[in-house]
Amino acid sequence: MKLATLKDGTRDGQLAVVSRDLKTAHLADGIAPTLQKALDDWTFIAPQLDLLYQTINSGRGHRAFDFDPANCMAPLPRSSQRVAGTAYLPQIERACKAAGQDIPADLREAPRLVQGTGDAFLGAQDEIELAYEQWGIDYEAGIAVITDDVALGATADQAHMHIKLLMLVNDITLRNLQQAEQGSGYGFVQSKPAMACSPVAITPDELGDAWRGGKVHLPLRCSLNGKLTGQPQAGADMAFNYPQLLAHLCQTRSARAGSVVSGGGVANKEVKKGFSSIVERRHQELIADSVISTPYMLFGDTVRIEMPGEDGKSLFGAIEQTVKQAQTRRSR
Repeated sequence: MKLATLKDGTRDGQLAVVSRDLKTAHLADGIAPTLQKALDDWTFIAPQLDLLYQTINSGRGHRAFDFDPANCMAPLPRSSQRVAGTAYLPQIERACKAAGQDIPADLREAPRLVQGTGDAFLGAQDEIELAYEQWGIDYEAGIAVITDDVALGATADQAHMHIKLLMLVNDITLRNLQQAEQGSGYGFVQSKPAMACSPVAITPDELGDAWRGGKVHLPLRCSLNGKLTGQPQAGADMAFNYPQLLAHLCQTRSARAGSVVSGGGVANKEVKKGFSSIVERRHQELIADSVISTPYMLFGDTVRIEMPGEDGKSLFGAIEQTVKQAQTRRSR
């Protein structure tokens, strides 16, 4: 099943069911007005959404219309809990090597989690509006899961059953602000503006055999200004899978329906696969040549993030965003 949230002038938008080929959609207003409402009562609502999904895939949806990703908000426009994990250790290993440091030993034993901004996610084609290029604007391509209620103390096996949807994310990071926040000993705030999400969120069964072991075993394609920058395999070097990230989160708390948990930027040990962020390329340049030649994003730059299925067709639709200077700063 594939679900999207369409812009309707409200904060939470209008839930729609999207066809498997991403060509048509059908409003789900007779079933659930928003994705959060569906997640709150997923056991009852999901079968009804799935029936509508089967209907539009068969071409029998009498109120179906052309699907336009530009009219999409994030599938879940806001969440009470947004968490990012350190699931891809090659990314951290390169960062430590570039800095002349060893990777912390305990990082291999359990993931680290960071609380992120969840009150307003960006749609797949929303512009990245920021005040200054000097902040070090970077994209970070990853995958996030969306849950229903996960109980305090849930094991990884138990948490696995509560993963209801997956989506692609661009966890936009301001690298030149990040270092100071890391040094403060507190979490990221200024360096992590609103995250962007793919046009649709999909149920795990849409991935077929590519969803196994709590991981997505497919390449994640990243391009900057039309040039391919990486297509790392999302399942190859993931040290902690999504159920493990959820179980770690739920050691001290429950996760309510609509919690969004990502594994961090997708990274492979093999650098020939390319990178899911600019900072990773810069780290590799520093390791190989001791000189950084790749700049961070500038106003007018466009990033595209997409995941093809085993048939080569887009699974989630594409995140495609252009960096724009915030109007409030330009007017001063």
